[in-house]
Amino acid sequence: MADNVIKTGTTTIGIKLADGVILATDRRASTSFAVDKGTRKLFKLSDNLGVTTAGAVGQLQVAVRFLQGHILEYNIKKGVPMTVSTAAVYTSRVIMGLEIGLIIGGYDSTGGHVYEVAGDGSSLEMDYMSVGSGSVFAFGVLDAQYKPGMTKEEGAKLAITALSSSLKRDLFSGDGMLMAYIGPDGYQEFSDEEIRSICSSIGFSQYPN
Repeated sequence: MADNVIKTGTTTIGIKLADGVILATDRRASTSFAVDKGTRKLFKLSDNLGVTTAGAVGQLQVAVRFLQGHILEYNIKKGVPMTVSTAAVYTSRVIMGLEIGLIIGGYDSTGGHVYEVAGDGSSLEMDYMSVGSGSVFAFGVLDAQYKPGMTKEEGAKLAITALSSSLKRDLFSGDGMLMAYIGPDGYQEFSDEEIRSICSSIGFSQYPN
């Protein structure tokens, strides 16, 4: 990949909860420097599915639009929401050969699920996952603090703590956060005010950047 291709460097996170999942990302896009400080790396795929993105921005944008359209068509034809496992397998085929990495998270009749989906065609279900240049820092927090059966509130605090670690140490992650909860009532994205409030509640005096 050429050095001047805009990439999302990034830290992306998925966490399985007792009744759903949390997805979270930073907002920086970069080449050899920060290109954009408001990049969206978290997307709603359907009412019960979301995705985080890391890699070449152009490839990611095309892949997300394609997935959104296919999942909508599937749901209409089948009359039921696509399961998380089906979405992960299908996504692995769509992005095979691309230099991108995704986390598919969602909620279906069997509960919440988190999958890492890579450009080599693999899709792996995990209790928690981080993808991107800052993932090594996020994993340090996730490995230490994750526990099965976490609530929405606990998962949100863990995601923000893990992201904050990456934002402090990884040059290619930063400029704020996006976060969503997907559970029995569907896809719910946290507002910036809600994220700031959680940051304050866990002792971050300033909104991480």
